[in-house]
Amino acid sequence: MSRSHPAPGPDAPRCLDAAAQAALRAEFPLLETCVYLNNNSTGAVPRGAERVLHDYWQTLRTWRDDVWQGWHVGLDRYADSVAALIGAPPGSVVTDANLSTLLARVASCFDYRPPRDRVVTTDLEYPTVPFVFRAFGRYGARLDVVGTGGPHLDQEALETRLDERTLLVCVSHASFTSGATVDLPRLVARAHDIGALVVVDAFQTVGVMPMDVTALGVDVVLGGAHKWLCGVGTAFLYVRPDLVPELAPAATGWQAGDRALTFQPSTGWAPDARRFSGGTPYPVTSLVSQVGLDLLAGIGTEAIRRHSLALTQRVLDRAGAAGIAVVSPTAPHRRGGVVCLDVPDGEAVKRRLAARDLICSWRGYLRVGPHVYNTLDEVDAFMDALEKELHR
Repeated sequence: MSRSHPAPGPDAPRCLDAAAQAALRAEFPLLETCVYLNNNSTGAVPRGAERVLHDYWQTLRTWRDDVWQGWHVGLDRYADSVAALIGAPPGSVVTDANLSTLLARVASCFDYRPPRDRVVTTDLEYPTVPFVFRAFGRYGARLDVVGTGGPHLDQEALETRLDERTLLVCVSHASFTSGATVDLPRLVARAHDIGALVVVDAFQTVGVMPMDVTALGVDVVLGGAHKWLCGVGTAFLYVRPDLVPELAPAATGWQAGDRALTFQPSTGWAPDARRFSGGTPYPVTSLVSQVGLDLLAGIGTEAIRRHSLALTQRVLDRAGAAGIAVVSPTAPHRRGGVVCLDVPDGEAVKRRLAARDLICSWRGYLRVGPHVYNTLDEVDAFMDALEKELHR
């Protein structure tokens, strides 16, 4: 049984009210089978996805070409729903299979001629980032990886590296290993001051932290559905609308053209974010992912963030009381939706907890990522079991 805890103070982050959370939890069958705190890795998918998959199968079973019109409506609706979530205008977001594909498409927009040929990133990024930009080295891109000493970003060191040779600054909004966030307004201002563009990997934050890309003035934001957005198999790309006409991606497909859906040869790129499209899309992932996105939009990003902070604070409090080393920042404005713990033999601990239906993840540290459908009781049950594992 979990121990009792004092009531939060008046300024503490608050969870959703019990009725709202009970209704939300009923939409996620996975929660009936385990304590699921792995949302920073793979989020739960709502039961409404089953109907979407059933309808999709009925379409495949009977097949008619004219279903593509409806599928394109669904693809556009999902892209514009993501845009609304991140404070972007309609038509400024495009989707594809994964972030790597979309990042490479962005990278293909530049010719990397000196003196602006440097892509500055850090040693805390997901492996996609250095892998993609090293490949563009054959076209002149010079990758500059700033060592931070980890696991938290040394923003001062990053910003010091930016100069008139910098073309792009590519960073994660929150580290996938520690959950530590970057101060985006400060970074965007610094980069723009020296004429560089900012590319943000927001996979670890969109859906659990508010983001207003218009207010930020950020140039490019990428993310995906299968973590905090409660979807599957689709990623998104936002490009600042006034920047779009300046970018001519080379790695595209026929749907990026200005006459794509007429099935006539295009003579140029689409005028909006569609120019970052590829070939024939795979609609089912966006259709399925719309279900979870609609649920989150109905709650609102501010309420989701308050709930997330309350749950991650409970993890921090329990870890502190138990003497468990915390890797993530403790300040609310510096942490995303995950708390990373440094425990002995952590990967084996993760497996033993999973055998007891207590699910987290391991990426060098034990990562505990509760979402808006999780409860304080679930966090306590997890931390009770973790303490027992560490004292066995």
